[in-house]
Amino acid sequence: MEGKVFHLLEYGLYILGSKEGDKYNAQIVNAFMQVTSEPPRVAFALNKGNVTHDLVKESRVFSLSILSEGVPLDFIGKFGFRSGREGDKFLGVNHKFAKNGCPVVLDYTLGYLAGKVIGELDVGTHTLFVGEVEEGEILGEGVPLTYSNYQKIKKGVTPKRAPTFIETKSEEVKGMKRYVCSVCGYVYDPEEGDPEHGIAPGTAFEDLPEDWVCPMCGASKDQFEPEA
Repeated sequence: MEGKVFHLLEYGLYILGSKEGDKYNAQIVNAFMQVTSEPPRVAFALNKGNVTHDLVKESRVFSLSILSEGVPLDFIGKFGFRSGREGDKFLGVNHKFAKNGCPVVLDYTLGYLAGKVIGELDVGTHTLFVGEVEEGEILGEGVPLTYSNYQKIKKGVTPKRAPTFIETKSEEVKGMKRYVCSVCGYVYDPEEGDPEHGIAPGTAFEDLPEDWVCPMCGASKDQFEPEA
């Protein structure tokens, strides 16, 4: 089967949060959809190895922050490539809590939903949760971030624990060598540079400042390896 056919499916890119007691966490999700309007119900998939998965499973509550397409790549990386086991993802992030106690991100967010889990299905590496929305609010105007925008415009990569992750072989490119982040898989392409962080197109990896970090996950320059 040609795995790339799945790339034709369109998704949004959101931050899904949950809590249990005094502990709360959130992660990037793309497998989230509305399934009915009355009552308002949704479905979403979470990897069993993620902290947020365990919180949702235990507390049966969730929140969803709907991101704007103007969100920076490193902000997505904060919630997509860093584990809640390693530190507080919300440090330095404007947020509030929904009525059910789940965190809602306010930065780069157009609106949010919050509700309770009413069902679940084990689908292997992930759990598919069905939820009923009990709260929702529009926070700003803009265009919601889609997965295709994230991949094609922002050059974002897919975490290995994401339900849409498909392992692909890197393609040989002409010109300067590309380098891959060993932490998150982000590919630095000299032809494109990193304009968002002041790196002009045409800048070789070797010429990057020593304090340059991965725009996706924040890994240092020495954690990059030449693309095979």
